[in-house]
Amino acid sequence: MEYNILRDWLSNHQFTWEKLGDILTYHHNAPILFSSGLFFFLFIGFLMIYMSLRKHTLARIIYVTLFSLYFYYKSSGLWFGLLVFTATSDFLIAQCISHTTSVLKRKLFVTLSLCINLGMLGYFKYFNFLGELFTMAAGGEWLKMNIFLPVGISFFTFQSISYVIDVYRGRIQPLGRWIDYVFYVSFFPQLVAGPIVRARDFIPQMYKNPTVTRSEFGEGLFLILCGLFKKTVISDYISMNFVDRIFDAPLLYTGVENLLGVYGYALQIYCDFSGYSDMAIGLGKMFGFEFLENFHYPYVSTSVTEFWRRWHISLSTWFREYVYIPLGGNRKGDSRTITNLLIVWMLTGFWHGAAWNFVAWGLYYGIILILEKFVWGQYVEKWPGAVRHIYAMVLILIGWVLFFSPSLGYALKYVGVMFGIGASGLMDKLGWFYLLSNWLIYLMAVLGSSSIGYRLMRNIQRAPGSRVGKYIMTGVMYLVMFALSLAFLVTQSFNPFLYFRF
Repeated sequence: MEYNILRDWLSNHQFTWEKLGDILTYHHNAPILFSSGLFFFLFIGFLMIYMSLRKHTLARIIYVTLFSLYFYYKSSGLWFGLLVFTATSDFLIAQCISHTTSVLKRKLFVTLSLCINLGMLGYFKYFNFLGELFTMAAGGEWLKMNIFLPVGISFFTFQSISYVIDVYRGRIQPLGRWIDYVFYVSFFPQLVAGPIVRARDFIPQMYKNPTVTRSEFGEGLFLILCGLFKKTVISDYISMNFVDRIFDAPLLYTGVENLLGVYGYALQIYCDFSGYSDMAIGLGKMFGFEFLENFHYPYVSTSVTEFWRRWHISLSTWFREYVYIPLGGNRKGDSRTITNLLIVWMLTGFWHGAAWNFVAWGLYYGIILILEKFVWGQYVEKWPGAVRHIYAMVLILIGWVLFFSPSLGYALKYVGVMFGIGASGLMDKLGWFYLLSNWLIYLMAVLGSSSIGYRLMRNIQRAPGSRVGKYIMTGVMYLVMFALSLAFLVTQSFNPFLYFRF
């Protein structure tokens, strides 16, 4: 019997030209993911060749660029040409900026880059929304167009814009080779969901020999496994077994169950998005690249202001550096500061999606941050730490309701249901069942969203004892995380990362 099982497995996994064609072909319903078995096997082969090219800079850059374009092709099909077009246009524009001393011409070139990048983003992501808005204002009816949204377009366009602006400001010198710039824009670990990497941080690392120490390799592997665990074991499980059921029919559940649904979503989106960032940063470490931290345990925050210093750090940094400060920041009085904050947060919400709930979500946080800065922040700071944490989490959870709701009406209805308005009461036996039956997943999610797990790993590595014993304990932890991730991965349906659609 065991022989028959082994024979069947081998027959199902033997190489065929048809399977090779599937690997090389884009499938819209199965894009390549860090959490897929295909990427795992491709990555092993890629890493072996990459390390053999570590002393050949140009060959390494060409090789990584080709693999990155293949990776993006497996995510968005022929729209990978859009990525190449973005890289080519901004490479040429940066060259033009560097070869002219005319202030007017330099500004015109920057404007051209903004028009190209924001124009593409506007068409693919916002065309239907803006068309419907203008049509409704004119008293007509908009027929929605079926426009494909290339994966990660919001990330790589912002990254390319920052490069052109930094060249214009004189912070960096433009790259001399086209292939080098395509390498920067298309580098696959952070291509489709961030973190957004600034050129002045990334480009100097391109030309260094990728010497990776055993410690750096181990840290990269740890981050990859952490990210995989967050995505497959925590995020996907909470989504399919709890959150989605409540969101599909909130009126069928009690207020407490709906509150738990929002709490579950907060953990789901954190583990999903930070899991991708962990894997991207871990992959970068294995290639000899250092990416800045994108999440720093945001749910330990004691204010909304602190939360946004810890959540999606690369995006917050981008808006502060390329929008808020150029608008004047806080240098031109309180009224101007308030206006600038509202503009930045409206754009932040709009960046996430072409819908009114995202705009409302951005303005909601803008208003909260303004109130914390100018009205009640000084009083909140005097509260006990636990009270401040509860205060922050309540406002953050309300923000997530705005974020996941398909409309503003749904968001208002959901908040009402959370407080027992129109719901099946505040609590019943089923609510207790959901709470108790999912306690282990919630516990793992809480551990994953705090520094406890990371500190535990570091304490094991630094504890007194033999090096062999530490390696064994570390290896066991790695194997457990990988085995659990694999078990959940093979038993669950396809679940792309949430931020793929942004």
